[in-house]
Amino acid sequence: MLLLLRGVSLRCWLTLATGLVECLFFTGVVYGWPSLVFILKASGYFSDQCENATEPNGTQYMDCSKQDELFSLDFTIASFLQRFIGLLSGFLFDRFGTMATRLLAITLYTTGTLMIAFSHPDISFILFPGLSFIAFGGIMLILTNIQVGNLFHAHRSTISTLYFGAYISSAIIFLIVKVAFENGISLQHAFFFLSACSIIHLMRTFILMPKMHIPYPLPEGYTYGPNCGQTKCNTCCFPKRTRDNTEPVQGEEGIENATSEQGNPQQTPQTVDSFKQCVLSCFFLWHLVWSSVMALRISLFIGTLNPMLTQLAHGDTAQVSHYTNIFAYTQFCGILCAPLNGLIIDRFKGKQRAPGETEEESNLRSVVLSLFLTALQCLLFSICATIPVLPLQYLTFVLQVFALSFGVGGNAAFISIVFPVCHFGKLNGVVNAVLSVVLLLQFPCIILVNEVLDGDPLYINIALCILCLAPFIHPAYVYIRWRRLANQRRHSAHPSPNDEHAFSGDNEDQPQDVPGSS
Repeated sequence: MLLLLRGVSLRCWLTLATGLVECLFFTGVVYGWPSLVFILKASGYFSDQCENATEPNGTQYMDCSKQDELFSLDFTIASFLQRFIGLLSGFLFDRFGTMATRLLAITLYTTGTLMIAFSHPDISFILFPGLSFIAFGGIMLILTNIQVGNLFHAHRSTISTLYFGAYISSAIIFLIVKVAFENGISLQHAFFFLSACSIIHLMRTFILMPKMHIPYPLPEGYTYGPNCGQTKCNTCCFPKRTRDNTEPVQGEEGIENATSEQGNPQQTPQTVDSFKQCVLSCFFLWHLVWSSVMALRISLFIGTLNPMLTQLAHGDTAQVSHYTNIFAYTQFCGILCAPLNGLIIDRFKGKQRAPGETEEESNLRSVVLSLFLTALQCLLFSICATIPVLPLQYLTFVLQVFALSFGVGGNAAFISIVFPVCHFGKLNGVVNAVLSVVLLLQFPCIILVNEVLDGDPLYINIALCILCLAPFIHPAYVYIRWRRLANQRRHSAHPSPNDEHAFSGDNEDQPQDVPGSS
């Protein structure tokens, strides 16, 4: 489909470009937490938690494990609330639309940056709400940007994963703050600047984003923004239910109208599962396992990176700073890694269907490889992170950013492809809510390492490596389901003589199962 009118096409490209900038510089800055921790430690935040200690050989040293626990707790709480708020923001986005969600996101984000801007070591605990509000605002902004992919039908998954890659790459912002701090610019001035940038978000909200939603597929003549028409703006994302409690499809074949203005049927509507049916499906439940395990492993690594590097570098601050910078640089490469996942999905999605192949078969076929590669990357990353060799962490950082980029982008792509588009915000919110509970396990793991294992995370890391085998179940289940549907289709196209006899005579009027109808 052409991108409609010339003016609207220009607006589409501007929306895409400004959305990429917004995701790249603002939405996922919390992933740069290790860089910010380095600044906070140098500034004396939570320094009252450090105390003198004595090693077995009598050597005196400063024990700051309690300080590290508080920094890790701050990141854990922010990660939990970020995901939990994802559930509420998903329902808010589906119910009230883009503008309301973005205004709330901008308010939270600005509040968080101002809190850190006004913070100092005497009121260190203001970091807890400050980082959490920044995380809230970021996840809500990325949620409103994902729909931009609907403007570009053939590259929908690629754009979605590109945005999520930019979301991960925004970790570079805290590295920039760190470099500025080392060159004499205070932490407070840096965060005042980030607060002022909220003006950009407001301008984009009112000029280049719809008030409600960008539908998929785009209705003919659709436009959005301040000059949109009377009838084609902001198509409703809450279709009326049919008598069997299902909803008309808003899928690739267009938006079906069940009845005319007089109530007479115009055509038979396609139907999709309700929200409850989607949540209780095996696809979604295994997707929760896939997402939860990888999110826990990656978040625990990010939250404990600074103390881990300090331990491996034997307290050498220069080496810790160097590896922290390298970590941030690799995170920035997320914008290059994530679109690879989208290209894989779009490549398989764009293949010509076999005769009789259903939409469900095509959808499942397109995501199998993506799910498998993401699980494999997470397992390899976890194994490298377990080996306590400092130079090996270069490879660990690379594998981590691949796993994170593929995981975050793949989650949104899987939900948008396999489930009805009208449930995207809610299903994405449910995933985030479940992840928020799972991510609370980070802090008990940290306490276990510090209090029981004497600071040695080896056994926890081995347990996490074993746990990282669980995500492979998800692509295996999707593959088996896809093959089963394909076999049913081939069986229906070329029935055996016994089958023909079974469906003759008294049985010829009995309905046959449609592949993928369950």
